[in-house]
Amino acid sequence: MSVLNKTAAVIVTFNRSAKLMKVLDALERQTLRPDIVLVVDNASTDDTPRLVEARALADHRLRHLRLPKNLGGAGGFHAGMEAAYHMGAQYFWVSDDDAYPEPDAIERLHDALTGFQAQHGWRPSFACSRVEWIDGTLCEMNCPRPVWDWARFLQRDSSVVLVDSCSFVSALIPRWAVTEHGLPIADYFIWFDDAEYTRRIARSYPGLFVPESVVMHDTPDNRGVNFGLVDDKSLWKFEHGARNETSFRRREGGLISVLAYAYGVRQQMRVGNVPSRLRRQIYRAIFRGTTFRPRIPRA
Repeated sequence: MSVLNKTAAVIVTFNRSAKLMKVLDALERQTLRPDIVLVVDNASTDDTPRLVEARALADHRLRHLRLPKNLGGAGGFHAGMEAAYHMGAQYFWVSDDDAYPEPDAIERLHDALTGFQAQHGWRPSFACSRVEWIDGTLCEMNCPRPVWDWARFLQRDSSVVLVDSCSFVSALIPRWAVTEHGLPIADYFIWFDDAEYTRRIARSYPGLFVPESVVMHDTPDNRGVNFGLVDDKSLWKFEHGARNETSFRRREGGLISVLAYAYGVRQQMRVGNVPSRLRRQIYRAIFRGTTFRPRIPRA
């Protein structure tokens, strides 16, 4: 692999050592193996540090970046991409510690990015995989958002679709996008950090959804981000998501965009019969988001 194609895999993990080892096994089988495999450890308290350090002794590509405390997915991806950037990575493959890429997943993303630019002259800001749940169906929480002209380059011999956001589950991001648009916002902690980031870099040009690149996401259940599903167990995540998306909408679209978002959240919770005490928590999170203005960090 030439310096111009140097690829870093950035995996954020927290207390899921068994699944993380399966991710690392899957990376070993890649037809386009990353030059750097950076495990960002959010201060795990299980055997993750021991297993990663032992594995790194036998694999010079594997690096263990242990954070002093749990910074969430957002903080982990920020730290990992920043470290990989300073290591000279030209492409950043970002993913979770419970998502297992098929052997050609990264190569297909790379080929889509470079092939699209060679054929059409535009630089896509990212490429993302089809993320499937454990039964082979589409993983609801990892479905990318298409742009209005999503089918512009969809042809009989090409299945590439234009999208403006995706999750951080098997996304390949070129270095130029990080240089021009910065890093993920660590202060988001969890939820919507990936959507904000990919929408931000997609200002230059949309990303590509590459369905031939497949990853299996090993989550307990297959549910999308719908506020009608808020319960006591998931409340804290939805609160972060509500605050973060409100912050993004206030920054990009002003109060009108915030009000439209709040109305949509309200409708979802009504349809889902979410208890009033939980609804109030979500509304408070939306209110906090109106004054939550984290800075956009540069690489």
